[in-house]
Amino acid sequence: MDRHGFLAAFHFRVEFLSLAGSDIDTRFQSVSGLNVTVETDSISEGGENRFKHFLPKGTSYSDLVLKRGLVTSSKVIDWCRQTIETLEIQPVDINVSLLNEQHEPAMTWQVKHAWPKKWSVADLNAESSAIMIETLEIGYQFFTITA
Repeated sequence: MDRHGFLAAFHFRVEFLSLAGSDIDTRFQSVSGLNVTVETDSISEGGENRFKHFLPKGTSYSDLVLKRGLVTSSKVIDWCRQTIETLEIQPVDINVSLLNEQHEPAMTWQVKHAWPKKWSVADLNAESSAIMIETLEIGYQFFTITA
């Protein structure tokens, strides 16, 4: 936390709760997709075309996107491969925790009923000396936030 009480966005941990993976499966370069949108229907007021009323009809959640350096052994990748190869979805819950200076969760997004949708790696390029990055796209039902 800085002197104004803001948390740093670079200090976080990802936990796949029912996958007994190694410490490598908690470390990611970036996490995105922790957002929710309220979907609405618009209704025109009868006889008055200048006004519309918007009524909420539900929520939608973006896919969770996790990026990290490619690893050779991972329970998370085994879980992804199992889904991709068999098309049998074994959903898990995931905690994405923003950590404080003591490495304790200051805020946690509890992602519910997550399943792998896509696994990809960066392009191979002989002209670059970059680390190979793997990207996981994960669908889920919803998340809750705890502080």
